[in-house]
Formats: sequence, C-alpha cells, structure tokens
Amino acid sequence: MLAFWIQGTGYSQSGTTVEPVRTAITVTERVSTDAPANITILGAPEIQETPGVNLDDRLRQVPGFSLFRRSSSLAANPTTQGVSLRGLGSTGASRTVVLWDGVPLNSPFGGWIYWTRVIPDSLERIEVSRGASTSVFGDKALGGAIGLFSRQTQTLHGWLGWDSGNVDTRQLEGGGSLPLGSHWAVSGTGRGFTTDGYYIVPAPPRGPVDTRANVRFAGGTARGDYFNDRQRLFLRADILSEERDNGTQLTFNSTGLGTAALNYSREFGSSTLNGLAFHSREEYRATFSSISADRQTERLTSRQSVPAEATGAAGMWRSTGRRWNFLAGGDYLRSEGYSRDTLYPTGYRVSGGVLSQGGLFGQADASFGRARLFGGFRGQNAGNGDMFWMPSGGIQIGLENWRLRGSGYRAFRAPTLNELYRDFRAGNSVTLANPALKPEALTGVEAGADYVRGFLRISATAFHNSLDGLITNVTRSVTPNLITRQRDNAGAATVQGVEASVERRWSGWTAEASWLLADSRYATGERVPQAPKNQGSALLTWSRKGTLITGGLRASSLQFEDDRNQFVLPGYAVLQFTMRQQMGHGVSAVMAIENSLDRTYAVGYSPTPLIGAPRLWRAGLRWASR
Repeated sequence: MLAFWIQGTGYSQSGTTVEPVRTAITVTERVSTDAPANITILGAPEIQETPGVNLDDRLRQVPGFSLFRRSSSLAANPTTQGVSLRGLGSTGASRTVVLWDGVPLNSPFGGWIYWTRVIPDSLERIEVSRGASTSVFGDKALGGAIGLFSRQTQTLHGWLGWDSGNVDTRQLEGGGSLPLGSHWAVSGTGRGFTTDGYYIVPAPPRGPVDTRANVRFAGGTARGDYFNDRQRLFLRADILSEERDNGTQLTFNSTGLGTAALNYSREFGSSTLNGLAFHSREEYRATFSSISADRQTERLTSRQSVPAEATGAAGMWRSTGRRWNFLAGGDYLRSEGYSRDTLYPTGYRVSGGVLSQGGLFGQADASFGRARLFGGFRGQNAGNGDMFWMPSGGIQIGLENWRLRGSGYRAFRAPTLNELYRDFRAGNSVTLANPALKPEALTGVEAGADYVRGFLRISATAFHNSLDGLITNVTRSVTPNLITRQRDNAGAATVQGVEASVERRWSGWTAEASWLLADSRYATGERVPQAPKNQGSALLTWSRKGTLITGGLRASSLQFEDDRNQFVLPGYAVLQFTMRQQMGHGVSAVMAIENSLDRTYAVGYSPTPLIGAPRLWRAGLRWASR
C-alpha cells in the first residue's frame, strides 16, 4: 500500500562493460535504504528495444513476471491484469505493488493494473524486485515491487511518436518538459491508441457470437516540479479513458480513472524527511453473457458498474552514518468501492464496502568489514481489525567481483474489495465473491550470488516461500454448460525454485538470457493455477551507427487454468523483433513484430479454449529533441 519504489544502478549503454552490482530500495527520490536483494533494471534503451504496445508485454521478458493469464493487456479484461512474481499465482489481484513515480498503480477496488495508463517511451527506467526482502513495503508487495520512473523534468525536452500496423492499429504519443527558471519545471505526456484486435477463440469452435477483442484508449499526465539543493516538491495528475470489446457481441467493458499526487522531501544534513499524499478515483463498467455450447447464440446476463476511490498518505524519515542507515515511517490507505449489478431478466444487487489500512515500519542496515547486515520490522492493520507483523533480516558479503546475499522475511496480503464482494462471468465460467476471506500470509527465505567482471554479469537466486491461506478461485462445480468457482482461502502452498540471469557484452552486441524455475504446489499436491514451472527469455541486440536490431525469445512451460489441474494450458514460445534506424534531426524509423512466427497458444478456458495474440506488427516514426 505504500507509494514506494525500487532504485538501483542500470546498465551503461555507452560502453561494453556492465556496471558493478548496486542495490537500493528508494522510498522517494531522496529517501532510500539498501536491501539484500537482486533487482532487475531496464533502462530507457532496454524498454524501447522490447516489442509491445503496453508495459506488461515488455515486462514479460523478466522471468517470473506474469498476469492472471497469459493474455496481453491489448485483449485482456482489466480485472485479469494483476501481477504475479516468482510463481505465486494470481486471482486477478496483484501480489506485487506497482508504483509510478512513487504513486501506486494498483486499482483501489481490485488491485489489478491498468497498463494503458503508462507510456513506455516516457519512462527513464523500470526496476523489478522479487521477494519481500525488506519491511518497508505494505501488504501489496507480498511477492515484490515494480518501480516505474518518468524522465527528469529539469531540462528542456520534447518527443513525439506515431505508428500504425496490422489489425488496423494506430497510435499517437508525445510529451516533454519545460524548465521555468532555475527552480521550477512543468512536464506532460499524452497517448491515444486504437486497434481492431483479434479473435480470442480459435477458428474450429468459433461461432456467430464471436467478435474481435479490441481496445481504444486515451490518457495523459501533467506534472509540476519545484526543486533546489535541499528541497523537492512535485504535484502530478494522470487520467485514462478506455473501451474494450471482450470477444463476443454482447460483452464489453470501459473504464475512466484519474489520480492526483503530491510529494515533498527536504534534507537536513545527513537526514531526509519526506511526505506523500494521493487520491484516486475510477469506475469500471462491464457486461456479461451466457453462450450456447455451439456458440450460435448469446444471452445477456448482467450489467455491472464498479465505482471506487482511494486516499493514501505516507511519511518517513531517513538518517545515515558512515557505516549505517536507518529508515522509519508510517502510511495509511483508505479504499472504498461497490459492485452494482443489474441482472437479467430481472434483479439488482449492490455489494461492496470500505477497507482502511495503516502501518508503521523501521528498516536499518550496518557494515562490518565486507559484510552488511539488514534488519526490519513492520506492523500493519489488515483492514479487518487483525494486526500483522512483518519482520525481515538479511546479509550481503562483497568479495572482489562477487556479492553473496541471503534474507528471510514474513509478509501478508489482505483480500481486495473485488475478491470480497464482486461476482463476474467469463463466457460460461462464473466466479463468485467471498466476504469471509481472510488475509494470506507468506514466510520466505532466499540466498543468491552476483558476479560482475568486465563484460559479464551473472546472477542466481534460490528461494523457498511458504504460503498460508492462499486466495484462489476454487472450483465448486463443473457441467457441460457452466463452470462455477468461488474465491476462497485454499489452504497451505509452497513455492520453491531458482532464478538466474546472464548478460554478456562485446563490441556492438549485447546478449541476455534469464530463466525461472518455480514449483508452486498446494499442500495436497496440485499445482497452483496460472503458475508455470519454467519460464525463460533471451535477447540479442546489435547496435552501431544509429542502427539497432533486437531479437527476443520468450518461452513458458505448461500451466493449469484451475485449482483441480483439469484444464491444461500447454507450453509455448514466441519470437519477436524490434528495429530502429536514426534518420537525422532527432527522427528515427521504428518497427516492432510480436509473435513473429504466428504461433497459436492457449491462454485460458471458458470452458471453450481461449488463445493469445497472433502475429502483430507496427511501424512508425519517433522524434526527440536533443
């Protein structure tokens, strides 16, 4: 629930050597704390090299990153766009906090992410931290944290992009910053996008009721900054409006939302004080239907409107010494939302409520020779009157080109208003809410090593997470015409595995490969749904004299759609390419191809099989001031 993000050191793009391993969790731009964790950092070049209209497709290059299903946000319902890391599984709600310039992107009602809010080309870097290795974050960071950082506003800068592609895809985006004297600056971004989309049901079972799943959206940001040597203040607002056809003639959804945030920090010698406040409002609207087994007819079953809002605040203080750092703070978040359903042929239902959470935390680290010790503690109200205690501890040791690290922690996640109160339907699969849900808890340990020398970087981490009361969609009944599931605390589960990455650079070339093994199982032996055992990716980039070409491979082993492990989603692999050619005067030609071999792969069952995106390509122009 905290508006915190991760900050570390990215890879240099100007040379062939990789930079030394550095890790830091940054609470605000001027408040940070070290952590015994490995952080994946994507700088602006890496973000632009990876194909994908929205960030979720680009972040899939990071093993362990997944949404509720394999679907892209180009076609997926927003309620399935929650983030999972390290195979923790998902019910649509994120088990990962996503922060944009320190402000939470997680929906106040459901915890999912509207990936259409953020323009990838407007970001300076993305940082991904897996695991709850510190006590700084709240319950939304049970599996980790993702930080999104906008470009700095202190310099005059402008950029504009236009592209189009198959399935009648068109996009226009741009932004810039304008300094006003030596202490003030204003900036803004904007994007509009439309696509006819693609069929999410394969050809053999497709019927007259099926249409293309598509999306149309527009959004933007406005920000004002004040800064001097000791103080920094920013006020930021962003808005989004999107509409989607969900793949049949009678199903669609739309969302309107906006967030305003204020962040102030001031330095006092070796100490820094920071305060943050934000307010978000959104309304999600959707229709649901029943489809005949032969997909010849469709009947409207309900219309749904879900207004929600959230107000949050955080305050923190950091002090540093020659060999130690200490960070303490507190936060508060109040979320309110209601699901208003019109049922057909007759009926009306309203359910929802208020969730108020608050927490206090402390985090410290100290150096003793080559070793650095870490310790933290957090107490937080789960929103139902229960208090959860979240201790953490760790160690890291630096040995020339090596860094050894280990940590242990406890974390929890409170059920969202969506899981407590909102029913929904996907095709002929119905999922019921459960107002009796309890928070889920995690106890985890991990150990790893990082090696950096010259042109080579290697990282590996082994982890073991024990989950109690994991919230998932439990199957209640299965018939030829209807699958009924309900959210429930399914019981104990374990997630254990290894993640590894390697990067090698040489003149003009960069090669990267990553792999995640995560065995996610309930205590009864069944696999946790929507959690593949193996995920991997590889990127090969060539860049010289204004030309850049990147090829990428993303692969995933089989996973299960349901808690009973009856519906199997086979493994798949997709190939993608990005090309960029500078043309002078700040103008570049760009092209991106996703799923280049046009592979068909399953992303879900309703119970009819659902498939992912076919081959998609876009080409256009980019201009950026120097």
